[in-house]
Amino acid sequence: MSTAAVKLSAPVKADSKAKSKAAWNYKNNVYFLLKLLLTVSGFIIAVLVNIAFPQKAAVVIKQYVLSVFGLNISLTMNDAYIFLLAAIAVIYTGAGLRAWGNKDRRKIYSKRAAFRFAAGIALALWDIGGTKLQFFPQPFFPGPAQVVEAYLADSEYLLQNTLYSLRLYAAGFSCGVLLGVGTGILIGWFPKVYYWVFPVLKITGVVPAVAWMPFALTLLPNSFTAAVFLIVICAWFQIAFLTAQGIQSTPKQSFEAARILGSNSIDQILHVAIPHAMPDIFTGITSANAMAFTTLVMSEMLGQPGGLGYYINQSKVWSAYYKVLAAIVIMAVLFSLINHIIGRIQKHTLRWQEGVVKK
Repeated sequence: MSTAAVKLSAPVKADSKAKSKAAWNYKNNVYFLLKLLLTVSGFIIAVLVNIAFPQKAAVVIKQYVLSVFGLNISLTMNDAYIFLLAAIAVIYTGAGLRAWGNKDRRKIYSKRAAFRFAAGIALALWDIGGTKLQFFPQPFFPGPAQVVEAYLADSEYLLQNTLYSLRLYAAGFSCGVLLGVGTGILIGWFPKVYYWVFPVLKITGVVPAVAWMPFALTLLPNSFTAAVFLIVICAWFQIAFLTAQGIQSTPKQSFEAARILGSNSIDQILHVAIPHAMPDIFTGITSANAMAFTTLVMSEMLGQPGGLGYYINQSKVWSAYYKVLAAIVIMAVLFSLINHIIGRIQKHTLRWQEGVVKK
């Protein structure tokens, strides 16, 4: 073979390798199916570990009777844990099948497959160390099956406290968002309001919301309104500050164009300033959400007659740390769900940013 032929064949081989490598990704059905199996296999391994690994540590395994659609079902903590793992595996399988015909969903699902597999393996190791052998310090690190037992033992009480937390959070955070956005618009648009209110916002905003608790409990009629007040204060500063920043950063050319088209001041606020400030408003809402959730739990721990924070405090007194972890899991799920809802609203509101900003 001549030197020229060798030189021509080298790029051809390189291109074929690049094409074959490019084809082996989430767009390939076999590749995606392997990612789906990888996702599910971690949780299947966790189920097999729970069933096959012998129970060495002296753990009391109780029977619980649950009434579902008029049927009495007898379960142990291991039964409930296995059912939970199987449910997670079914959900992820369904999500994979749902993503089969959508390339964007396939890409996201494939990217997260390794983490889901690792989560299943971590649950299996936690089960061995926390329940089967208990070589983790007890009672501080109970196994996952013991955490699931809290939902069997305290299902109604946990539900009551979860609903109390949601009611308290919804009242405080919704008021905080409305007050924060309203204050931010006034500060950002009217110079006199900025002159008088912004220094107060800066001074009070840096004070942790929980520091106001003694005043709130003394001056307000009951502990619920006191906790709502603390959540409002917590959310107000972050949202108002970023809303004002977004209003003030609106380009003057946008206002001039609106004025030429016949817009008055109210139209300029509603149709120019606020839409421009929307990314900053949602940044403030997202940041305030985390702080408000923290304030919610702390206020429940310090003075509420119910809620997940109250439940944690109660369980800690009796050293029932498996119940503490059960409440923490509920908090994590609720916070993730609230963040997801805010993200969906943000994505819909800021859909004009598609293709403009970096993801």
